Amino acid sequence: MAGVSAALAVLWFSPDGERTLGHELVDPAAPLLSALDLSATRGDGIFESISVGDGHPQALEAHLARFARSAAMLDLPAPDAGAWRAAIVAVAGAIDPVPESFVKIVLTRGIEGGGVPSGWAYATASPDASAARTRGIHVVMLDRGVRHDVAQTSPWLLAGAKTLSYAVNRAAVREAARRGADDVVFVSSDGYLLEGPTANVVLLRDGRLLTPPLDAGILPGTTQADLFDWAPTRRLEPVYELLRPQDLLDADAAWLVSSVRHAAPIRAVDHAEVPVDRELSDAMNAFLRGRTG
Repeated sequence: MAGVSAALAVLWFSPDGERTLGHELVDPAAPLLSALDLSATRGDGIFESISVGDGHPQALEAHLARFARSAAMLDLPAPDAGAWRAAIVAVAGAIDPVPESFVKIVLTRGIEGGGVPSGWAYATASPDASAARTRGIHVVMLDRGVRHDVAQTSPWLLAGAKTLSYAVNRAAVREAARRGADDVVFVSSDGYLLEGPTANVVLLRDGRLLTPPLDAGILPGTTQADLFDWAPTRRLEPVYELLRPQDLLDADAAWLVSSVRHAAPIRAVDHAEVPVDRELSDAMNAFLRGRTG
């Protein structure tokens, strides 16, 4: 009997789009999306990627809270947390057991003019991140082209929302590859560290774990937040602080942290080697893989 490598649940909504009626497991290979859906034609929607360790969705409530926050920023109907939670648990449990998997949830504005959103949850095994977690990654710093306070000055740019409009993020990763690197750390136009295209930046300096403040136009990281809750168990002080590019170069160690890849130590910045704390990296990833909620 063939194994189940992926699962898909479609969520159903009331005709006014305001209520979630439930979900249905469907064939993940079957056609799903209308060619007129605004996610396809405009990138008008939101998503979350939720890591699943040994069958347990991790940081689930934090992901659902961020999902609701992104929906509010885009004036989408408020997601029904219970309905989405049920769909996430259903698809996570429908695939063959693996040590690490993930669920991606998507909410779109639906067909233009229709007033009814589209939504689904998709589960599959996570890609192998062992090399990034152990060998580390080489990053380049790229100008994001906006100030660090863009969320306050220009809220319509949706800084800090997890939207489907990822063309710029994907272009940045391709630029990193052209420069012989693996990933990117964005820098604001006024010279502050921000985040990666799909990850938060965390630095170690003098016994403190540092990350840019949440009002610096970055996506609040669920993995970063869990690491900050865990930090005191390692006698590390978690600190939100405005950081400059030189802080990354001078750090005792640094990571890009995200839901699926977890903690990827940065081993080089713009082709300059930087220190890697292998023991702390291993401890971070052991904690992140072992979360049960």
